[in-house]
Amino acid sequence: MTKKQHYMTRSERDQLEALLRAKIPVTQIARQLGFCRQAIYDEIDRGTYLHTVDYRDIERYSADKGQAVHDYNQTAKGRRLKIGNDHAFATFLERKMLGIQEDGSIDKRKRYSPGAALAAARKEGFKTTICVSTLYSYIEKRVFLNLTNKDLWEKGKRKKRGYRKVQRVAHPSLPSIADRPEHIGLLEEYGHQEMDLVVGRAGSRAALLTLTERKTKREHIIRLPNKRAASVRAALDRLEMDLPDFRRHFRSITTDNGPEFLQYEELCSSVRGGERFRVYYCHSYAAWEKGRNENQNRMIRRWFPKGTDFSQVSEEEIRACQDWLNHYPRRSLGWLCSEEASKTAVSI
Repeated sequence: MTKKQHYMTRSERDQLEALLRAKIPVTQIARQLGFCRQAIYDEIDRGTYLHTVDYRDIERYSADKGQAVHDYNQTAKGRRLKIGNDHAFATFLERKMLGIQEDGSIDKRKRYSPGAALAAARKEGFKTTICVSTLYSYIEKRVFLNLTNKDLWEKGKRKKRGYRKVQRVAHPSLPSIADRPEHIGLLEEYGHQEMDLVVGRAGSRAALLTLTERKTKREHIIRLPNKRAASVRAALDRLEMDLPDFRRHFRSITTDNGPEFLQYEELCSSVRGGERFRVYYCHSYAAWEKGRNENQNRMIRRWFPKGTDFSQVSEEEIRACQDWLNHYPRRSLGWLCSEEASKTAVSI
Protein backbone atom coordinates (compact mmCIF):
# COMPACT_ATOMS: atom_id res chain seq x y z
CA MET A 1 0.00 0.00 0.00
CA THR A 2 1.26 3.48 -0.88
CA LYS A 3 2.25 5.39 2.26
CA LYS A 4 0.25 8.55 2.87
CA GLN A 5 1.90 11.94 3.10
CA HIS A 6 -0.98 13.90 4.66
CA TYR A 7 -1.77 14.40 8.33
CA MET A 8 -3.74 11.70 10.07
CA THR A 9 -7.49 12.39 10.10
CA ARG A 10 -9.77 12.09 13.12
CA SER A 11 -11.22 8.87 11.73
CA GLU A 12 -7.73 7.41 11.34
CA ARG A 13 -6.87 8.42 14.90
CA ASP A 14 -9.98 6.60 16.15
CA GLN A 15 -8.85 3.50 14.22
CA LEU A 16 -5.36 3.82 15.69
CA GLU A 17 -6.75 3.98 19.23
CA ALA A 18 -8.88 0.86 18.62
CA LEU A 19 -5.99 -1.07 17.09
CA LEU A 20 -3.63 -0.17 19.96
CA ARG A 21 -6.28 -1.24 22.50
CA ALA A 22 -6.42 -4.55 20.61
CA LYS A 23 -2.61 -4.82 21.00
CA ILE A 24 -1.99 -4.89 17.23
CA PRO A 25 1.75 -4.41 16.45
CA VAL A 26 2.79 -0.97 15.15
CA THR A 27 4.15 -2.48 11.90
CA GLN A 28 0.76 -4.03 11.13
CA ILE A 29 -1.07 -0.81 12.13
CA ALA A 30 1.15 1.23 9.80
CA ARG A 31 0.45 -1.16 6.93
CA GLN A 32 -3.31 -1.15 7.60
CA LEU A 33 -3.62 2.65 7.88
CA GLY A 34 -1.16 3.38 5.07
CA PHE A 35 1.43 5.34 7.07
CA CYS A 36 5.09 4.68 7.74
CA ARG A 37 5.96 3.28 11.15
CA GLN A 38 7.61 6.56 12.27
CA ALA A 39 4.39 8.46 11.55
CA ILE A 40 2.50 6.02 13.77
CA TYR A 41 5.09 6.38 16.55
CA ASP A 42 4.93 10.19 16.28
CA GLU A 43 1.15 10.09 16.53
CA ILE A 44 1.30 7.79 19.56
CA ASP A 45 3.67 10.27 21.26
CA ARG A 46 1.27 13.09 20.42
CA GLY A 47 -1.77 11.40 21.93
CA THR A 48 -0.32 9.51 24.89
CA TYR A 49 -1.58 10.24 28.40
CA LEU A 50 -1.29 8.57 31.81
CA HIS A 51 -4.30 6.49 32.81
CA THR A 52 -4.55 5.46 36.47
CA VAL A 53 -5.69 1.89 37.14
CA ASP A 54 -5.53 0.38 40.62
CA TYR A 55 -3.16 3.14 41.80
CA ARG A 56 -0.81 2.51 38.83
CA ASP A 57 -0.19 4.97 35.99
CA ILE A 58 -0.39 3.31 32.55
CA GLU A 59 0.42 5.07 29.27
CA ARG A 60 -2.46 4.97 26.78
CA TYR A 61 -3.16 6.59 23.44
CA SER A 62 -6.22 8.82 23.07
CA ALA A 63 -7.58 9.91 19.70
CA ASP A 64 -9.10 12.94 21.47
CA LYS A 65 -5.72 14.00 22.85
CA GLY A 66 -3.93 13.38 19.56
CA GLN A 67 -6.50 15.43 17.65
CA ALA A 68 -6.41 18.27 20.19
CA VAL A 69 -2.61 18.51 20.05
CA HIS A 70 -2.69 18.36 16.24
CA ASP A 71 -5.31 21.12 16.06
CA TYR A 72 -3.35 23.34 18.43
CA ASN A 73 -0.11 22.77 16.55
CA GLN A 74 -1.88 23.82 13.37
CA THR A 75 -3.00 27.10 14.93
CA ALA A 76 0.56 27.66 16.11
CA LYS A 77 1.92 26.86 12.62
CA GLY A 78 3.64 23.71 13.71
CA ARG A 79 5.26 25.03 16.89
CA ARG A 80 5.71 22.14 19.34
CA LEU A 81 3.87 22.27 22.64
CA LYS A 82 6.24 23.01 25.51
CA ILE A 83 4.19 20.64 27.62
CA GLY A 84 3.94 17.97 24.93
CA ASN A 85 6.77 15.60 25.87
CA ASP A 86 6.64 15.94 29.65
CA HIS A 87 3.75 13.63 30.43
CA ALA A 88 4.41 13.64 34.18
CA PHE A 89 4.28 17.45 34.24
CA ALA A 90 1.05 17.54 32.23
CA THR A 91 -0.55 14.90 34.43
CA PHE A 92 0.48 16.70 37.62
CA LEU A 93 -1.09 19.96 36.42
CA GLU A 94 -4.28 18.25 35.28
CA ARG A 95 -4.68 16.38 38.58
CA LYS A 96 -4.17 19.56 40.59
CA MET A 97 -6.69 21.55 38.56
CA LEU A 98 -9.26 18.73 38.70
CA GLY A 99 -8.81 18.17 42.45
CA ILE A 100 -7.58 14.57 42.09
CA GLN A 101 -6.03 13.43 45.38
CA GLU A 102 -3.11 11.05 45.93
CA ASP A 103 -5.46 8.12 46.54
CA GLY A 104 -7.18 8.75 43.20
CA SER A 105 -10.32 10.26 44.69
CA ILE A 106 -11.64 13.59 43.39
CA ASP A 107 -12.33 16.49 45.76
CA LYS A 108 -13.57 19.39 43.63
CA ARG A 109 -13.29 21.74 46.62
CA LYS A 110 -9.50 21.41 46.39
CA ARG A 111 -9.14 22.33 42.72
CA TYR A 112 -6.17 24.60 41.98
CA SER A 113 -6.16 27.54 39.59
CA PRO A 114 -3.72 27.26 36.65
CA GLY A 115 -1.31 29.67 38.33
CA ALA A 116 -1.44 27.79 41.64
CA ALA A 117 -0.96 24.46 39.84
CA LEU A 118 2.17 25.78 38.10
CA ALA A 119 3.49 27.03 41.46
CA ALA A 120 2.90 23.60 43.00
CA ALA A 121 4.71 21.99 40.04
CA ARG A 122 7.76 24.21 40.62
CA LYS A 123 7.83 23.17 44.28
CA GLU A 124 7.70 19.54 43.17
CA GLY A 125 10.84 20.12 41.09
CA PHE A 126 9.50 19.82 37.52
CA LYS A 127 11.94 21.28 35.00
CA THR A 128 9.39 22.09 32.29
CA THR A 129 8.25 25.71 32.55
CA ILE A 130 5.33 27.51 30.91
CA CYS A 131 3.61 30.77 31.79
CA VAL A 132 0.08 31.03 33.16
CA SER A 133 -1.34 32.49 29.95
CA THR A 134 0.11 29.59 27.94
CA LEU A 135 -1.51 27.10 30.31
CA TYR A 136 -4.87 28.86 29.95
CA SER A 137 -4.40 28.64 26.17
CA TYR A 138 -3.71 24.90 26.37
CA ILE A 139 -6.88 24.41 28.42
CA GLU A 140 -8.86 26.47 25.90
CA LYS A 141 -7.48 24.34 23.04
CA ARG A 142 -8.33 21.08 24.87
CA VAL A 143 -4.73 19.88 25.00
CA PHE A 144 -5.50 18.07 28.27
CA LEU A 145 -7.51 14.89 28.04
CA ASN A 146 -10.04 15.56 30.82
CA LEU A 147 -9.63 19.27 31.63
CA THR A 148 -11.74 22.07 30.15
CA ASN A 149 -12.59 25.64 31.11
CA LYS A 150 -15.68 24.33 32.89
CA ASP A 151 -13.41 22.71 35.47
CA LEU A 152 -11.83 26.04 36.48
CA TRP A 153 -13.38 27.81 39.44
CA GLU A 154 -13.24 31.40 38.25
CA LYS A 155 -13.35 31.03 34.46
CA GLY A 156 -16.44 32.85 33.25
CA LYS A 157 -18.13 32.72 36.65
CA ARG A 158 -17.69 36.27 37.85
CA LYS A 159 -20.75 38.44 37.63
CA LYS A 160 -20.85 42.17 37.28
CA ARG A 161 -22.31 43.76 40.35
CA GLY A 162 -23.64 47.20 40.87
CA TYR A 163 -22.67 49.08 44.01
CA ARG A 164 -24.55 51.91 45.61
CA LYS A 165 -22.78 55.20 45.25
CA VAL A 166 -23.79 56.44 48.71
CA GLN A 167 -21.16 55.80 51.36
CA ARG A 168 -21.99 56.31 54.99
CA VAL A 169 -20.88 54.95 58.34
CA ALA A 170 -23.77 53.16 59.98
CA HIS A 171 -22.52 54.07 63.45
CA PRO A 172 -20.69 57.44 63.30
CA SER A 173 -19.40 57.17 66.87
CA LEU A 174 -17.23 54.15 66.02
CA PRO A 175 -13.77 54.31 64.35
CA SER A 176 -14.10 54.45 60.57
CA ILE A 177 -11.77 52.82 58.05
CA ALA A 178 -11.10 56.39 56.93
CA ASP A 179 -9.31 56.88 60.28
CA ARG A 180 -7.25 53.71 59.98
CA PRO A 181 -3.46 54.37 59.92
CA GLU A 182 -2.03 54.46 56.42
CA HIS A 183 0.55 51.71 57.01
CA ILE A 184 -2.26 49.18 57.55
CA GLY A 185 -3.60 49.87 54.09
CA LEU A 186 -0.10 49.60 52.61
CA LEU A 187 0.46 46.14 54.12
CA GLU A 188 3.68 47.25 55.77
CA GLU A 189 3.10 45.39 59.04
CA TYR A 190 1.94 41.89 59.92
CA GLY A 191 -1.01 41.35 62.25
CA HIS A 192 -3.86 43.40 60.78
CA GLN A 193 -6.99 41.33 60.20
CA GLU A 194 -10.25 41.56 58.26
CA MET A 195 -13.34 39.94 59.79
CA ASP A 196 -16.77 38.79 58.65
CA LEU A 197 -19.37 36.03 59.03
CA VAL A 198 -20.20 33.27 56.56
CA VAL A 199 -23.86 32.54 57.28
CA GLY A 200 -25.64 29.23 56.90
CA ARG A 201 -28.98 28.01 55.63
CA ALA A 202 -31.95 30.33 56.07
CA GLY A 203 -33.47 29.67 59.46
CA SER A 204 -30.33 28.03 60.89
CA ARG A 205 -28.42 29.72 63.69
CA ALA A 206 -24.81 28.56 63.36
CA ALA A 207 -22.30 30.59 61.30
CA LEU A 208 -18.57 30.80 60.60
CA LEU A 209 -16.47 33.68 61.92
CA THR A 210 -13.66 34.28 59.40
CA LEU A 211 -10.51 36.31 60.08
CA THR A 212 -8.03 37.05 57.29
CA GLU A 213 -4.59 38.54 57.96
CA ARG A 214 -4.15 41.30 55.38
CA LYS A 215 -0.45 40.91 54.57
CA THR A 216 -0.23 37.10 54.29
CA LYS A 217 -3.93 36.10 53.88
CA ARG A 218 -3.55 33.62 56.73
CA GLU A 219 -7.01 32.46 57.74
CA HIS A 220 -8.74 31.61 61.01
CA ILE A 221 -12.20 30.01 60.81
CA ILE A 222 -14.28 29.63 63.97
CA ARG A 223 -17.75 28.13 64.15
CA LEU A 224 -20.25 30.17 66.17
CA PRO A 225 -23.46 28.74 67.67
CA ASN A 226 -25.29 31.86 66.50
CA LYS A 227 -24.72 35.29 64.96
CA ARG A 228 -24.94 37.26 68.21
CA ALA A 229 -22.32 39.77 69.34
CA ALA A 230 -21.72 37.77 72.54
CA SER A 231 -20.72 34.71 70.47
CA VAL A 232 -18.26 36.77 68.42
CA ARG A 233 -16.68 38.16 71.60
CA ALA A 234 -16.47 34.69 73.16
CA ALA A 235 -14.74 33.31 70.06
CA LEU A 236 -12.16 36.10 70.09
CA ASP A 237 -11.64 35.58 73.83
CA ARG A 238 -10.86 31.90 73.27
CA LEU A 239 -8.54 32.75 70.40
CA GLU A 240 -6.67 35.24 72.59
CA MET A 241 -6.23 32.63 75.32
CA ASP A 242 -5.15 29.84 72.93
CA LEU A 243 -2.94 31.66 70.40
CA PRO A 244 0.66 32.31 71.52
CA ASP A 245 1.78 35.92 71.04
CA PHE A 246 -1.82 36.88 70.21
CA ARG A 247 -1.18 40.63 70.04
CA ARG A 248 1.51 40.11 67.42
CA HIS A 249 -1.05 38.35 65.22
CA PHE A 250 -3.98 40.67 66.03
CA ARG A 251 -2.97 44.32 66.04
CA SER A 252 -6.19 45.56 64.41
CA ILE A 253 -9.38 44.26 62.83
CA THR A 254 -11.29 45.82 59.93
CA THR A 255 -14.90 44.71 59.66
CA ASP A 256 -18.35 45.81 58.50
CA ASN A 257 -21.28 47.36 60.34
CA GLY A 258 -23.12 44.14 61.10
CA PRO A 259 -24.83 44.23 64.51
CA GLU A 260 -22.69 41.33 65.70
CA PHE A 261 -19.58 43.55 65.42
CA LEU A 262 -20.84 46.83 66.86
CA GLN A 263 -20.04 46.28 70.54
CA TYR A 264 -16.76 48.09 70.07
CA GLU A 265 -15.57 48.42 73.66
CA GLU A 266 -16.24 44.76 74.42
CA LEU A 267 -14.51 43.59 71.21
CA CYS A 268 -11.39 45.61 71.99
CA SER A 269 -11.15 44.61 75.67
CA SER A 270 -8.54 41.94 76.40
CA VAL A 271 -9.35 39.01 78.69
CA ARG A 272 -6.03 39.83 80.34
CA GLY A 273 -6.90 43.49 80.81
CA GLY A 274 -6.35 46.55 78.67
CA GLU A 275 -6.86 46.83 74.90
CA ARG A 276 -6.14 43.78 72.75
CA PHE A 277 -6.52 45.41 69.30
CA ARG A 278 -8.22 48.29 67.51
CA VAL A 279 -11.33 47.82 65.36
CA TYR A 280 -12.11 49.87 62.23
CA TYR A 281 -15.45 49.81 60.41
CA CYS A 282 -15.91 49.85 56.64
CA HIS A 283 -18.32 52.22 54.94
CA SER A 284 -21.75 50.79 54.31
CA TYR A 285 -22.19 49.01 50.96
CA ALA A 286 -18.39 48.88 50.52
CA ALA A 287 -17.46 45.21 50.89
CA TRP A 288 -14.34 45.76 48.76
CA GLU A 289 -12.81 47.70 51.67
CA LYS A 290 -12.13 44.28 53.24
CA GLY A 291 -11.61 42.54 49.93
CA ARG A 292 -9.12 39.93 51.12
CA ASN A 293 -11.65 38.52 53.54
CA GLU A 294 -14.40 38.65 50.91
CA ASN A 295 -12.23 36.67 48.50
CA GLN A 296 -11.38 34.11 51.17
CA ASN A 297 -15.07 33.73 51.95
CA ARG A 298 -15.75 32.92 48.29
CA MET A 299 -13.15 30.17 48.51
CA ILE A 300 -14.74 28.89 51.73
CA ARG A 301 -18.03 28.63 49.82
CA ARG A 302 -16.38 25.98 47.64
CA TRP A 303 -16.37 23.78 50.73
CA PHE A 304 -19.62 24.99 52.26
CA PRO A 305 -22.07 26.23 49.58
CA LYS A 306 -24.98 28.51 50.36
CA GLY A 307 -27.64 26.51 52.13
CA THR A 308 -25.16 24.68 54.38
CA ASP A 309 -26.31 24.10 57.96
CA PHE A 310 -23.11 24.78 59.91
CA SER A 311 -24.45 23.03 62.99
CA GLN A 312 -24.11 19.80 60.95
CA VAL A 313 -20.53 20.50 59.81
CA SER A 314 -17.79 18.83 61.85
CA GLU A 315 -14.84 20.66 63.36
CA GLU A 316 -12.60 18.36 61.30
CA GLU A 317 -14.17 19.67 58.06
CA ILE A 318 -13.71 23.27 59.19
CA ARG A 319 -10.05 22.63 60.10
CA ALA A 320 -9.49 20.89 56.75
CA CYS A 321 -10.88 23.93 54.92
CA GLN A 322 -8.72 26.30 56.97
CA ASP A 323 -5.58 24.22 56.38
CA TRP A 324 -6.29 24.04 52.64
CA LEU A 325 -6.67 27.81 52.43
CA ASN A 326 -3.45 28.39 54.37
CA HIS A 327 -1.48 26.03 52.11
CA TYR A 328 -2.87 27.27 48.77
CA PRO A 329 -0.21 29.06 46.61
CA ARG A 330 -0.97 32.78 46.13
CA ARG A 331 0.12 34.92 43.22
CA SER A 332 0.12 38.04 45.45
CA LEU A 333 2.63 36.29 47.75
CA GLY A 334 5.02 35.32 44.96
CA TRP A 335 3.32 31.90 44.85
CA LEU A 336 4.08 31.19 48.49
CA CYS A 337 1.22 29.91 50.58
CA SER A 338 -0.09 31.91 53.56
CA GLU A 339 1.54 29.51 56.02
CA GLU A 340 4.97 30.12 54.48
CA ALA A 341 4.47 33.88 54.16
CA SER A 342 3.26 34.26 57.77
CA LYS A 343 6.31 32.46 59.17
CA THR A 344 8.53 35.00 57.43
CA ALA A 345 6.34 37.97 58.39
CA VAL A 346 6.11 37.04 62.07
CA SER A 347 9.89 36.65 62.34
CA ILE A 348 10.53 40.17 61.00
